[in-house]
Amino acid sequence: MAPVSIKTVLISESVDPRCRTLLEANGIHVTEKPSMKKEELLAEIKDYDGLVVRSATKVTADVIDAASKLKIIGRAGTGVDNVDVDAATKRGIIVMNTPNGNSISAAELTCALLMSLSRNVPQAVMSMRDGKWDRKKFMGTELYGKALGIVGLGRIGKEVATRMQSFGMRTIGYDPITAPEVSAGWGVEQMDLEQLWPQCDYITVHTPLLPSTVGLLNDESFAKCKNGVKVVNCARGGIIDEAALLRALESGRCGGAALDVFVEEPPKDRSLVNHPNVLSCPHLGASTTEAQARCGEDIALQMVDMVKGKKLVGAVNAQVLASAFSEDCHQVSRLGQAVGAVLQSCNTSKKPFSRVQVTTQGDCMKSSAGYMTASVLMGLLKQPGCCPNLVNVLRLAEESGVTVTHGHCPSGDLAGGVCRVQVTASGCSYRASGSLQGGAPVLLELCDSVFRQPVSLTGKLLFCRAPAAPQLLSSVAGLLATEGIEVESYSAPAARSGDGWCCVGLSSLLGDLSALKPLVKEAAQLAI
Repeated sequence: MAPVSIKTVLISESVDPRCRTLLEANGIHVTEKPSMKKEELLAEIKDYDGLVVRSATKVTADVIDAASKLKIIGRAGTGVDNVDVDAATKRGIIVMNTPNGNSISAAELTCALLMSLSRNVPQAVMSMRDGKWDRKKFMGTELYGKALGIVGLGRIGKEVATRMQSFGMRTIGYDPITAPEVSAGWGVEQMDLEQLWPQCDYITVHTPLLPSTVGLLNDESFAKCKNGVKVVNCARGGIIDEAALLRALESGRCGGAALDVFVEEPPKDRSLVNHPNVLSCPHLGASTTEAQARCGEDIALQMVDMVKGKKLVGAVNAQVLASAFSEDCHQVSRLGQAVGAVLQSCNTSKKPFSRVQVTTQGDCMKSSAGYMTASVLMGLLKQPGCCPNLVNVLRLAEESGVTVTHGHCPSGDLAGGVCRVQVTASGCSYRASGSLQGGAPVLLELCDSVFRQPVSLTGKLLFCRAPAAPQLLSSVAGLLATEGIEVESYSAPAARSGDGWCCVGLSSLLGDLSALKPLVKEAAQLAI
């Protein structure tokens, strides 16, 4: 994968100094402007290739629209719910976070809140400060032998589980992604939510905030829980329905809650914060010196690795791009783009594509099928005012109404493998196949014309469809010569009868293709 050029980065929040130091040590100019108002960010962001945020900066669609140069948004922490990922994806902007940076800190705070809920520690401290000695009032319960339900068994959920097992808790959980045999390996029995709720003495949530997780704990959920269940949320506000939680606290269905996050931060509605059975913190999950140092360092290193073309870690919207960081992948991507560009040029109707079928052939192409398809689409969809990349091209194809399919055939004669593409536009079908020879892309076939000598997909190329005729090359070369254009290469179809496509390598592009009409039936040119 070719390196992404990042020369300027704006840091809009307080991030560990190591972030700036690492970026600048790798030739990236950094500007720090924490606590900007939205209007200030809108005015400032247009000058930068990269943006680093934590959770306070809201990177909304209008901010992204104002960022004409932006290529990457880095969140120094887990989750990206303060970033409009869809808007960024449409613009081809990479969004990344630091998935490991604050896992330990968030897990430790969760454990501290579980223990505080069980023993009423904060309330006892405040009572002592008021000069009281209320031993009976703050009677607690042991964690030993209790069931802890963990909703979300990613990095943080796992860390919570292993720590609370040391207190003798039974750890059960739910996660639609983590395989049950994986979580069983670190002591968590998985089950569906309907089974989970009635068994829990304590519940902690560790999922991202998604449409599917909003209000995961609600009136219906609480009704299925044990009477007096205690809940903890150190993940994202909104996963627990705040109104339902308040009703459960008032009814006694919920015996206590510990909240580090809220739907609105800071919360204007203080009903939960002021409730006697609620412990609340001002979003402290990542607020440790170690987590901040780790997140600041991680986001900088991830950006540097991406700029240098080494690897892409933490990207939440660029899975195809993440798999293309190697020289071999770069060559495959170049092949896909080149074949797509040939077909885009030969679509003389210039009508939108309705269907694209990409088939890779050969064992060496097996692992590249995903980003080969995206690369082909980049060549097909590129046009003035639209520069698709591996981040946004699948979305652009979907929005354009293009049906995209891809497949793989294990067999293949060529060592470089083969990429075959068929496109449909306005009822017309075009086909092309290409391969890699010596690491360079070549065209093997265009529509029904198999080239006698593979066409090197580089430089300035003229494709012509015409009846087989020995004088075709000399006629075309003569016309080009009158325009001061030299013929640098020529590839003819192997078949010697009927209409066929040939390719002429040019010293420069022809200004007006209509001059070729007396000689050929169709003509297209492009520079690769």
